[in-house]
Amino acid sequence: MTQKDRNITLVGMPSSGKSTVGVLLAKRLGFSFIDVDILIQEKERRLLKEIIAQEGQEGFLAVENRVNASLEADRAVIAPGGSVIYGKEAMEHLSRISTIVYLKVSYQEVERRLGSLVDRGVVLKDGMTLLDLYNERVPYYEKYADITVDEEGQTAGETVDCLRRIMEKRLGMNSGEW
Repeated sequence: MTQKDRNITLVGMPSSGKSTVGVLLAKRLGFSFIDVDILIQEKERRLLKEIIAQEGQEGFLAVENRVNASLEADRAVIAPGGSVIYGKEAMEHLSRISTIVYLKVSYQEVERRLGSLVDRGVVLKDGMTLLDLYNERVPYYEKYADITVDEEGQTAGETVDCLRRIMEKRLGMNSGEW
């Protein structure tokens, strides 16, 4: 089994379930779970909102790219922030060390789940709407994905079961053999 098969990275819009699905999937597979937003805060000794306030959006993206590009993992489910797809080095590295899974949700579902953008920590460029952000990011998620899981109408548990079956079929083994 290659290193790419030993890790799973979940990408998708904010609120797509990267952390929720990631924790459940890690438990089912006996993997560790890495929340990259928390890792960034630990490494920077600042909250994400403080990094953005002090360094701006571009500065935050540079920090996010650096942390993701240097991530070491083995038998882990990795949940980076939704903007990881803007970091070329980060996505090249994550593509080498993990299977990239795009957790696909419709715009309407993202909007419903997010509620207040401010409360959820979603940062938009000046003049950009959530729909603009969605339309900008989806092609990146699709480009980098090894696997796409459509979450529409599924619970987090159902998404995990679906993803586990896909991975087992892809690897030709049961999760207990990973």
